[in-house]
Amino acid sequence: MNLKLNHPVAFVPTMGALHAGHESLIRIAKSLENEVVVSIFVNPLQFENPDDFTNYPKTLEVDTKVAEKSGATFVWAPIFEEIYPSDPEIISAGAIGNLFEGVHRFGHFDGVLTVVKRLFDLVQPKFAVFGEKDFQQLFLIKEMVQRLQLPIEIIAAPTVREPNGVAMSSRNSRLSVTERDQASGIYSALKVAAEVKEIDRARAILAKDLHSIPGFLLDYAEIIDEDTFELATDTTVNSRAIVAGWINGLRLLDNIAMSNKVTTK
Repeated sequence: MNLKLNHPVAFVPTMGALHAGHESLIRIAKSLENEVVVSIFVNPLQFENPDDFTNYPKTLEVDTKVAEKSGATFVWAPIFEEIYPSDPEIISAGAIGNLFEGVHRFGHFDGVLTVVKRLFDLVQPKFAVFGEKDFQQLFLIKEMVQRLQLPIEIIAAPTVREPNGVAMSSRNSRLSVTERDQASGIYSALKVAAEVKEIDRARAILAKDLHSIPGFLLDYAEIIDEDTFELATDTTVNSRAIVAGWINGLRLLDNIAMSNKVTTK
C-alpha cells in the first residue's frame, strides 16, 4: 500500500473524535515536519468490551476539518482491511503490559502495540507524537520502538486539560455536568500528592483523596518510576503518580509527574 507521502513525515495516530488535546499533538507534529499525517482508525483489537468499541464516537467529517486546521497535510481514515489485510502479527506488550491498565483491560496493550506497529509500517514516519495522558501506553510504545529498532523518534506531549482540570478525552463528551465536576477531583488529588516529599505518604494521601470523590470508583492509584515502571521509592529520580477509575461506567485515566525530584550528582 502506497500512501504517496512526502517524507520525512511527522505522524499523529488517533481513533478520531478529535479534541483540543489532539490539536496540540498535531501542532507539535507540524513544528517537526512540513508533512503531517493524522490517522483516524478505531482499532477493535484494543477493546476488551465490544460495546465500548461499538459506541466509540465516530465524527470523521468534523475530525478531518479539525486535523487540517491544526496543521495536518494528510488525514488518513483506513478501513479494517487496509490495516489488517490478513491475520495480524500480535505485538506483545510483555510483563509491563499486564500491570495497572493491563490488569483491568486484558490484552489491551497487545492490541495497541499491534495497530501502532502496523500504522508505523504503512506511514514510515520520522516522528510520532503521543500524549502523556495514557502514560503506560506511551511507555510501551517507546519500549516497542527501541526493542524492534524502528527508525522513529517518539515525541511525548503534555496532557491537555479542560478548564476544571479534567484530562481531555474523546469519551468526556459522555460525562454530565455533575460528573465532570466529580472528575475534576482526580487532578486535584494528583496535584496534592505531587507535592508530598515522602513517596509512601504521597501514596496514602492520593488514595484517600481519590476515595473521597463522590461517584468515583477507583481501580488503582500508584506512584511509579517513569523510566522502568517499577514502584517508586524516595530515591527514584523520575517518579509519576498514575490513576484510573470509573464515573458512571466511563473509564478515566490521569497522571502527574511528582515534584520530589531526586538531585543526582
